[in-house]
Amino acid sequence: METSNSLFTATTNSVSSNRIIYTPSTFARSSLIHLQETGTLQATYPHKNERSSLSSCLFFTVLRGSGQLTYEGEIYALHSGDCAFIDCKKPYSHETGNSTSQEQMDTTRYTNELWSLQWVHFYGPNMGAIYRKYQERGGKPVFQTNQLNAYHDTLNELYNIASSPDYVRDMRIHEKLSSLLILLMEDAWDDTQMQITPDTLDIQAVKDYLDANFMKKITLDGLAARFFINKYYLLKLFKDRYGMTINAYLNQARVTWIKQQLRFTDKTVETLAAELQIESAYLSRLFKKVEGVSPTQFRKSWRGK
Repeated sequence: METSNSLFTATTNSVSSNRIIYTPSTFARSSLIHLQETGTLQATYPHKNERSSLSSCLFFTVLRGSGQLTYEGEIYALHSGDCAFIDCKKPYSHETGNSTSQEQMDTTRYTNELWSLQWVHFYGPNMGAIYRKYQERGGKPVFQTNQLNAYHDTLNELYNIASSPDYVRDMRIHEKLSSLLILLMEDAWDDTQMQITPDTLDIQAVKDYLDANFMKKITLDGLAARFFINKYYLLKLFKDRYGMTINAYLNQARVTWIKQQLRFTDKTVETLAAELQIESAYLSRLFKKVEGVSPTQFRKSWRGK
């Protein structure tokens, strides 16, 4: 087994830390969300770290004190309870205890109280896409949360798993990092930025209508007319609420129904297309785009000979 880790307390000129530098197995590195390092640190002297082009994502929380993060041309003041989540392929820096000017102190509320952090560096084969989805959902590099204890618990559990002799720890680490990403995606979904109007409240009714009528031919113009709303505003409200376009939601519902029919009935592709009121060629293209195989291949795989 190639997994190894180094658990140690490190003191430098600027920080005292308890950290695990972790080396995942080849399998974990290529197939799982894997740990690179995690731990806690207490700054003992003002310092600044600058990095770029790391194949890593960094999440950290400020346990005490304050500092700042520079990322994508923005400067973020950080205080106790704040969280940060960034893609380390992009240049970034973080610092504590050494603001450079009175003007900067005034504009960022920066103080000289040295910070204490809890952090994790991790990565995976699809982390670039996952981070983009986080941003698409409204996720910010720096945010506040009402789930702070859940973040702390998850990072503590990661630390304990990584320092254990568990022979399946790479899988357990993958599970905990997935839990961390779920917390991050939940915090990225910012309902407070949605203006609550009668139109917003009607979006649930639109979804209910799609759920009940996905087998019918549905057009955006028809939906807008049915619910007395501008079609472009309808598109925005639906995506804001459910994280996908109306067309993507319809396709998801249709493909789920097709899979059920392929597995548990003997209906042909032509019959299924007719019931959905679409062309059979379009059904096959849609199904393969979503599932990666043709309807016929899917049926054979799940039903056997």
